[in-house]
Amino acid sequence: MVVWTRLIRFVATDGRVLRGEPIMPSEGFDLGTVTEETALQAKVITGEDMYDETGATKVSDEVVTVKKLLGPLAQSDVSILRCVGLNYAKHIREAGRTPPPFPFIFFKPNTCIQDHGADVVIPRIAQDDQADYEGELCLVLAKDAKDVPVDQALDYVAAYTCGNDVSSRKLQRDPKLAGGVPQWGFSKGFDTFAPLGPCLVRSDLIGDPKLLELKTIINGKVNQKEMVSDLLFDCAYLVSYLSTGTTLQKGSVIMTGTPGVGVGAGLKPPQYLVPGTQMEVVIDKIGTLKNGVRFA
Repeated sequence: MVVWTRLIRFVATDGRVLRGEPIMPSEGFDLGTVTEETALQAKVITGEDMYDETGATKVSDEVVTVKKLLGPLAQSDVSILRCVGLNYAKHIREAGRTPPPFPFIFFKPNTCIQDHGADVVIPRIAQDDQADYEGELCLVLAKDAKDVPVDQALDYVAAYTCGNDVSSRKLQRDPKLAGGVPQWGFSKGFDTFAPLGPCLVRSDLIGDPKLLELKTIINGKVNQKEMVSDLLFDCAYLVSYLSTGTTLQKGSVIMTGTPGVGVGAGLKPPQYLVPGTQMEVVIDKIGTLKNGVRFA
């Protein structure tokens, strides 16, 4: 098990970019609400490998004050993001699909990763009423995993965080742009299209992820709200399935899918991302991932 219980990445008041264990002001405090005025304190985490379990990585006694909260993972910390499409029962019905026999998998490059509190940047190709949000529970691997049985799968999870699988619907689904079969790579793979945060929460603090509630709030309105128990393929199954014949590298991320009713394309009328849109992904025990939107 990793040595920290919660991990944040931040700019300290002395200008250093650090990883730390936040000193929680109160039980249930939402780290996503931290600003410079909060003056949150954190114990600096030392060591090269944040997932180290040998004692080389430590939560030190050095206490610093957080000036600006970043995302917990920099792009260089993550080799790849594996993503699951159509993994909530209600989302499948919303998309007019039948439940798949196995998880539908696509990938995001690590260049998609964006900090908590930073804007998602919509490229010109996706600025024509198609950019959309998808709030998701994400898990981070503590160690390499290959051919892992389901009953051991969650032992490989270091921590959980919130994510937003930002998507371009026309590039994903419009036959004139995507072809006869919807495609998920190019349409979801632009820079900044995978914000993560506000923190990593160690797996034992989360317990059973099925008991978590996930909400996506757009401009102050709750558009998605679902229990993680609505997942067709739960976290343990996903780790096991994805590790079949494949090494899931330590530090890689699995985005588990988005809940049903409430993605922008499914609203009447549709609600796509435009400059100034404020997105929040809120998950029990983790906190609130906040991002704005701007056009490139």
